[in-house]
Amino acid sequence: MEVQTDIHKDLIEKSKKGVSAAQYKLYSLYAKAMYNTCYRMMHSKETAEDMLQEAFTDAFMKLKSFRYESTFGAWLKRITVNKCINEIKRKKLELAFMDDLSPFGEKADEEVQSDGLSVQAIKQVLPQLPSGNRMIFTLYLLEGYDHREISSILNISESNSKSQYMRAKRKIRELLNTRLYEN
Repeated sequence: MEVQTDIHKDLIEKSKKGVSAAQYKLYSLYAKAMYNTCYRMMHSKETAEDMLQEAFTDAFMKLKSFRYESTFGAWLKRITVNKCINEIKRKKLELAFMDDLSPFGEKADEEVQSDGLSVQAIKQVLPQLPSGNRMIFTLYLLEGYDHREISSILNISESNSKSQYMRAKRKIRELLNTRLYEN
């Protein structure tokens, strides 16, 4: 496996040694992006803040295991996403995954942006989606995971991930069309 070089290697190495100033600098560099990830997944400012703190705590505790096999940001994002998913599971939110493998086929990978929808408009209607659809939509489109990775993270089939994503896209279009006609 090719070893990645990280632009913050010096800070990471100092943080591994427990230098609090270096840890604070890493936190400052990545906190906003990780908070945004938490907020998109948790849909609550307070919960997102809690998840952010827990993700950084876990990351700093596990930092000695960071081997530069990916960038620090990618490694931290994975910890953050997993922390949010675990919290959602802990709260026993119903992730309504259906095994209905509708005939979406190849169209499952189309991007919502190709329809000319604004990210801001999508973010406004995202909380109205069922939690399972919202989770997969967020992981796929906003966080950049592919359906294989999502299926692994959530313990569902890849085709289930694709069909849930398509349902989310369809529902977002419906919600946005309704808003257009209301205005």
